[in-house]
Amino acid sequence: MSIISAIYTFCETKRMTFDLLAWLISRFVQKNKRYSLIKKITYYPYYYLTKRRLKPLNENSKKTLHVNGITMISGNTYLSDNVNFNGMIIQGTGKVTIGRYFHSGENCRMITQNHNYRGNAIPYDETMIIKDIEIGDFVWLGTNVMLLPGTKIGEGAIIQAGSVVHGEIPAYAIAGGNPCRVFKYRDIEHFQKLKSENKFL
Repeated sequence: MSIISAIYTFCETKRMTFDLLAWLISRFVQKNKRYSLIKKITYYPYYYLTKRRLKPLNENSKKTLHVNGITMISGNTYLSDNVNFNGMIIQGTGKVTIGRYFHSGENCRMITQNHNYRGNAIPYDETMIIKDIEIGDFVWLGTNVMLLPGTKIGEGAIIQAGSVVHGEIPAYAIAGGNPCRVFKYRDIEHFQKLKSENKFL
């Protein structure tokens, strides 16, 4: 970590750009195995707590879980096998179901409950509106994606970084924006070919 601090100090002294600073740090992380070990140790508590709280959908759910970022899930989260969290917060009492080979970018969030603005007080009352979230197999969320209550995402869909998702995203769709909208689809034939060959990451 002292090397990283030295890089920051050097860059500040030389007034180097943030982009170059980010590049230097990323190169260090990629090449320095010791830092990689520190990263694994840092995120192990999140892995341990996620593993303890999740409800497995099959016998491999806990064995194949990957947590590589700050991650906290609710006690009503159901995971299939090979789920990859790179920074995920799941909040609310609604049910969250996540399929096989799910990948999230950093700083993602899923919310399953909201305040009731049609209740007996303004801006909202003390009651909560709870809606479940369902995510199919092979779904990929980019960095800073937020899923709102009631969201459903079909198999193989990709959600662009920074998107806010509400409603239903069909299978194989590539979607993005706020509100999130479908703007393209995967090559379904190619997707099914890779799936039949078990080429998963």
